[in-house]
Amino acid sequence: QVQLAESGGGLVQAGGSLRLSCAASGGTFTSYAMDWFRQAPGKEREFVAAISWGGGSTYYADSVKGRFTISRDNAKNTVYLQMNSLNPEDTDVYYCAATIRRTIITTTTAMNYWGKGTLVTVSS
Repeated sequence: QVQLAESGGGLVQAGGSLRLSCAASGGTFTSYAMDWFRQAPGKEREFVAAISWGGGSTYYADSVKGRFTISRDNAKNTVYLQMNSLNPEDTDVYYCAATIRRTIITTTTAMNYWGKGTLVTVSS
């Protein structure tokens, strides 16, 4: 059983940056591709970014492409989401997720494990 714990959320002004971290425990980190999703109250959880098990492949939602960067450190069992040029529309709870498929997957139903989320609030 894999446990995922996000951190790094908070309040930031529009145009600012945040880096989210997701620490994994209880499993073999390189067995999983990792994703970030986000969800606003009353809305469906939406895909943000994904990274393959080795970090060689990444994929982004169009809404964050060029502003967000996903990366992973397999030695530290951690995946990151660097978020730049934030705007109020990025305000959400951000979740990391792991899939045993190891390659880029963007659907919530394909995720095997989820963290509890971290809140990002971008003020205008």
